[in-house]
Amino acid sequence: MRAAVLVKAGQVELEERPAPRPGPGEVLVDVRAVGVCGSDVHYYEHGRIGEFVVEAPLVLGHESAGVISAVGDGVTGLSVGQRVSVEPGVPCRSCPQCLAGRYNLCPDMRFFATPPIDGAFAEQVVVHSAFAHPVPDSMSDDAAALLEPLSVGVWACRKGRVGPGSRVLVTGAGPIGLVAVQTALAFGATEVVVSDVNPARLELARALGATELVDARSSSVTDVAPPSVLLECSGFPPAINEGIRALDRAGRAVLVGMGGDEIPLPLSAVQNRELELTGTFRYANTWPTAIALVSAGRVDLDRLVTGHYGLADAESSLTVARTDPSSVKVIVHPDR
Repeated sequence: MRAAVLVKAGQVELEERPAPRPGPGEVLVDVRAVGVCGSDVHYYEHGRIGEFVVEAPLVLGHESAGVISAVGDGVTGLSVGQRVSVEPGVPCRSCPQCLAGRYNLCPDMRFFATPPIDGAFAEQVVVHSAFAHPVPDSMSDDAAALLEPLSVGVWACRKGRVGPGSRVLVTGAGPIGLVAVQTALAFGATEVVVSDVNPARLELARALGATELVDARSSSVTDVAPPSVLLECSGFPPAINEGIRALDRAGRAVLVGMGGDEIPLPLSAVQNRELELTGTFRYANTWPTAIALVSAGRVDLDRLVTGHYGLADAESSLTVARTDPSSVKVIVHPDR
């Protein structure tokens, strides 16, 4: 099979690799669509993210979907020809975190496109059957792949306890911020304010249901009605600081975007208003909800897609955001 391989920072090569085979409890998926994530771009540009360092050739891509082409021994409930969305992290399922239902915090997680685990910029991948989620035929391949970033939005809204009547502030209108907008509305939020510096993305946020926009180049989120929940999706320290300061009393701040290791914290606001502050790390048990939201038309993932690339052009998919400010989410199709 073909795979697009990150050989070193700034260099991707198309390689022929042996086709994988599913072991017991696993399925083989012919990959139809892979979303390009900011983490893929970061690995391409810098060769590392924090403690995760690319020390050997690595296949990028962790937002994927495709069709099952083979099943291993002991697999039940899945069959050849079935369309699935791939949940890219397989935990150990026996550590204290897994047994407590927090498998996203498993210390032995094997996650696609996180060194040294290869990802889905390839014609085929093998995944444990429990993490290959069937999707309806009404869902496009692109949307099935983007259930992964949608899961980030679902998890963030759960952590922020977004519900009927919530007033939500989303800082950062990138792909995660845009799915967070839609998820918050689907969870019952009546007001969703979105802040960003990119006018095109702000208008897309409006089209997806945002009730108010803040152009961060000229305005501050502290000028809007105090939200009950902050979904911070930019990772930009000033945006984090302003977002926390904007929260209403007893508000909840959910840090989703990945920024620096340390940021200044407006501690007086946290203490005086009894704010809750939490981080998020991936997700757990989110795919059924994500599938249901898309199937019911409550979330539109296809609207986020701004470009398509073949596997041979995977490197271009990692660089398009540098030159095209209108780019939101691009998809690689390994079968092209």
